[in-house]
Amino acid sequence: MYGWEMLSFNIHDGFLEAIVRGNRSGLLTAADYNNLCQCETLDDIKMHLTATEYGPYLQNEPSPLHTTTIVEKCTLKLVDEYKHMLCQATEPLSTFLQYITYGHMIDNVVLIVTGTLHERDVNELLEKCHPLGMFDSIASLAVAQNMRELYRLVLVDTPLAPYFSECITSEDLDDMNIEIMRNTLYKAYLEDFYKFCQKLGGATAEIMCDLLSFEADRRAVNITINSIGTELTRDDRRKLYSNFGLLYPYGHEELAVCEDVDQVRGAMEKYPPYQSIFSRISYGESQMLDKAFYEEEVKRLCLSFEQQFHYAVFFAYIRLREQEIRNLMWISECVAQNQKSRVHDSVVFIF
Repeated sequence: MYGWEMLSFNIHDGFLEAIVRGNRSGLLTAADYNNLCQCETLDDIKMHLTATEYGPYLQNEPSPLHTTTIVEKCTLKLVDEYKHMLCQATEPLSTFLQYITYGHMIDNVVLIVTGTLHERDVNELLEKCHPLGMFDSIASLAVAQNMRELYRLVLVDTPLAPYFSECITSEDLDDMNIEIMRNTLYKAYLEDFYKFCQKLGGATAEIMCDLLSFEADRRAVNITINSIGTELTRDDRRKLYSNFGLLYPYGHEELAVCEDVDQVRGAMEKYPPYQSIFSRISYGESQMLDKAFYEEEVKRLCLSFEQQFHYAVFFAYIRLREQEIRNLMWISECVAQNQKSRVHDSVVFIF
C-alpha cells in the first residue's frame, strides 16, 4: 500500500538499499570528468581511475592499455556489484533485479544472430556480449536460420521465451528482420516490466512506471527516426511502439505518419517534458538527440534517490553506472585517437 512501505521495507530490503545508496556515492563527479578530459594518454586515464572505486580493477593492467580493456574492467565492477545484490536479495526484489538484465539479454541475442549472419566467429562475438545478459545456451544461437528455430532450439528455456510469441515467423533472418525482432522483443519486455512494477505498487510503481514510460517514449522516437526512408510501413512502425508512456496512444499515431525528423520534432513539441529536450537541439542536429535523451534520463534517475523505501534505486544505480561506462569509453576513444577537441561532445555529467 502506498505510503506504508516504511513499516516493513527494511525487514528484507533495508540492507541492500543501504548498499546501493553507498555505491552511488562512488560514481564519478564533474571534477573527475574534468580531470579525465585533460588526460593525454590512456595510462593517464588509468592513473586517475586508480584513485576511484575502479582502482582494484585497473591497477594491475600492463601498458599499453586499450579502450576495450578500460571498458571491460569497469563493466566487471558493475557486474560484481550486481551479483552481490542479487545474492542478497529476496522476493520480489530478486525478480526485479533479474528484469533489469533482460534488456542486455535481448542485445546479446541480436548481436550473436547479426554477427552469424555476417559470418563472424562465434567466440569473437561472445567476447563482445554484455556480461549481465549472458545465459547458458547463448553460443547455440549461431545455428538458427529463422526466428522459429531461434526460439525452438535456444530461447525456449530462457526468460526471453514469453516475449518471442509476437515475433515467431518462418522468414529467414536478415538485417531488417533482426532489427524488427529486437524492437518487438524490447516492446514485450518493457510492457512486462511495467506490469510487474505496477503489481509491486507503492513508491516503486510510481517511480519505475515514470522511468519505464520515458524509456518507451525514447524508443518510439528512435524507431521513428531510424525507420524514415526504409521499407517499414506505418502500421509496422506502430506495432513496434510500447502500449504505455506519455506518448501513448495519440503521440504514437502522429509518430507513425512522420516522414522526416522535423515532423517528429513537431509531434514531440506538444508534450512539455519532451519539448524541453528538442528545444536544446537545432534543426538538422538529430545526431545530438541521443545525448539530450541521456541527459534527461540521468536527471530522472538521480531524482529517484530522493525517495526512500522503493526498488527504483537499484534500477537507477545500474543505469547510472552504465552511463558512466559510456562516458569513460567516449573519453578513452577520444584520447586514443587524438580527438581531444570532441571529448565533451558525448559526455553526460551525472552529478
